[in-house]
Formats: sequence, C-alpha cells, structure tokens
Amino acid sequence: MSYQEKRREPRHAASGRITFRIAGENGRTVEASLVDVSQHGFRATHSHARLATGQEVWYECSGEQGRARVIWTRILGSEVQSGFLILVPAA
Repeated sequence: MSYQEKRREPRHAASGRITFRIAGENGRTVEASLVDVSQHGFRATHSHARLATGQEVWYECSGEQGRARVIWTRILGSEVQSGFLILVPAA
C-alpha cells in the first residue's frame, strides 16, 4: 500500500523543549520535545494522551510564546505525537 503525502509545507528537523498550557484545563502544562517545524506549524512528542484534535494550547519555546491548535494526535506505545497549526506566532 502506498502512502500519499498530505503535507503542504516543507518540514525541518527540530529539537528542544516546548511547554504547552492547555486551554480549558485550568492552566495544565505539558512538557514536550520538538520533532520538526514548518512555516505554519510544528510536531512534538509528549506524554499527554488526552490532547485532542481541535484543542488550543499556548506554547512557549526558547523564551517565545504563541498559540496553536492541535491538528492530529497519534499514540505510539508510550509516546504521544501531535501536530499543531500555529494560530498566533511566537513573539
């Protein structure tokens, strides 16, 4: 079975810590690691399996903050990966 690439923008490998504050969860924070970035989004690994498509998060990475929406979440054993669309770029 062949896989059809659905990405619209090139991804670039990334690393580093990123912290999410999940909207609607009383300021709950999640520590994560960047996997890759694109012009309008990023992918990260974390341990919060309940992070769902459509949820919004405030994120902080390298001292910069922004807002993003979860586009997808995939659970691979004990690792959780999520893809995010940036709504308000880090400033």
